[in-house]
Amino acid sequence: MSTQPIVVIVERWLDRLARFLGSATRGVRPDEIERLFRRDAPQAYRVLTRDQAIGVDAPPGIPGAWHHVRYGFSGLSAKLAPPRRALFVAAMVMAVLGLLKTSSRTGVGEIWLAGSVVTLTFLLGLELVDRVRVRDELEVARELQRELLPEGVMTVAGFATAHSYRTANEVGGDYYDAFSTDDGRVVLVIGDASGHGMAAGLLMAIASAALKLAVESDPAPQKVAEALNRVLVRTGDRRAFMSLFYAVLEPATGALDYVCAGHPFPLLRRADGLLEELGTGSLPLGIRPQLTVTPHSTVVGPGDLLLLHSDGLFEATTASGEAFGYERLKELLAVGGAAEEVHRRIVEALSSFLAGEPLTDDVSVVVLEKL
Repeated sequence: MSTQPIVVIVERWLDRLARFLGSATRGVRPDEIERLFRRDAPQAYRVLTRDQAIGVDAPPGIPGAWHHVRYGFSGLSAKLAPPRRALFVAAMVMAVLGLLKTSSRTGVGEIWLAGSVVTLTFLLGLELVDRVRVRDELEVARELQRELLPEGVMTVAGFATAHSYRTANEVGGDYYDAFSTDDGRVVLVIGDASGHGMAAGLLMAIASAALKLAVESDPAPQKVAEALNRVLVRTGDRRAFMSLFYAVLEPATGALDYVCAGHPFPLLRRADGLLEELGTGSLPLGIRPQLTVTPHSTVVGPGDLLLLHSDGLFEATTASGEAFGYERLKELLAVGGAAEEVHRRIVEALSSFLAGEPLTDDVSVVVLEKL
């Protein structure tokens, strides 16, 4: 019998295996693999075991490793629905039986191991389907959220503008907007809802609707902040709060009336290079029924730059824990330039600083330049 057909068959299977491995590993970077074990694995362990009383003193060495493995598996099974938990336990039992029987010549051990792999693969498939469904729902929520944010160029008469928004999760909690009132003034607003993900996005949507209703009644900064605070307090959840910078701008004169409630102070760069912080300390909205905020006024003159941002910008951290920092942000703004140039400089500096590290919080950047 010629060995040529066998060689051809082997080469064909090796080619298929190479294509499969290439498809499975496409786009995977070494730093992402490292991040799986350095950051994602510890986070997963904390999530899985957060409802268990693990204790702070794990024994050293192998007993300590077994301690964490035991609590990890226990937490994993506890997060599964009862039928899937039963499948998971069955797969673990089959794996143990397979390992105990591998020395047998009957092949029983291999059968148990194969059954364990099939069961775990089936269970993984069920969990992935659930994740895909959730992801689809989050994508719908993300699209709805995008409709609440300015799209394209943010138009403010007499001003050049540039803005961007990056979320740490599928749905974010930052909110900013610029829109005109009935008397021709312009409302500038930026806020940051508590939490992350869907809960923060829902709170942001509620705040957006409530704010616009309040503006229709009375656009005065203190009145709007108080109205929005009442809405958030009535949610009944003490975790539902929001930082806010709200201002009413007179485009022709540059007169700016504003309040700042627990939000990072916007930066105003004067044409001569002087930097000013807009705001005074205050609790965020939704913490207490009685809101104490101090209204302020200033004038944005020709050549001045106004930077609105969320705390996710200067709190962004690298893998080593170094923060982007407020001082770095001020230095980037101090250089000056057109609105688009300043915005691009800040965004590119953040990307370079993170060097591929994912965001831990949403980042909003809005720059306005008085022409």
